Amino acid sequence: MTQDPIFKTIFGEDWNKLPPVMHKHYANRPYTTDLATVEGTLDVMCAGPIKFLAPIFWLMRGIPPHTEVDVSVVVNFESDEESNFFHFRRIFNFKTRKPYSFNSRMMQIKDNEVVEIMWSGFGWRMHYVWEAGRVKLKHKGYVFHLFGCLIPLPLTFLLGEGNAEEIAIDDNSFDMKVTITHPWWGKVYQYGGRFKVKKNI
Repeated sequence: MTQDPIFKTIFGEDWNKLPPVMHKHYANRPYTTDLATVEGTLDVMCAGPIKFLAPIFWLMRGIPPHTEVDVSVVVNFESDEESNFFHFRRIFNFKTRKPYSFNSRMMQIKDNEVVEIMWSGFGWRMHYVWEAGRVKLKHKGYVFHLFGCLIPLPLTFLLGEGNAEEIAIDDNSFDMKVTITHPWWGKVYQYGGRFKVKKNI
């Protein structure tokens, strides 16, 4: 069993360039019960086709298709003893609706190419890069995960292109933002805010 973090091979030579808070954020090792926790607040915005398709997103338990500011969010980053997946367990404590759980897992495909797979099997492919002093997640398309296979889904034209970034604030805090931009509608979804590391492995 390797003791290197899951994301060390994903970032490659850039791993040592990451600021301390990112090492804490991505400290989980594969095939372990490592657990780290961050807490923060997010502003969530939903519009265009994402808003129109909201019932499907709620049913699939994907990103919360809801608009609200200053949402308290707790995220647990978990490893499991059976795989090298990096699990997200998110709780959105909305003020205008009941708390919402958004869970997913990240799996390395090759080098810095990663797929985030939701509970439903729907997935978002991306490249993880350290660029301009921040972590960037660059859109590579959507997939469906079925029996260990990744089936490409040509949905970017419908849902838009997803990208994200994370910026270190200090040794224990970082800002993050996820944005989906549609070629016709413009920005149709975004959540962003600041998190603080509360528990490190």
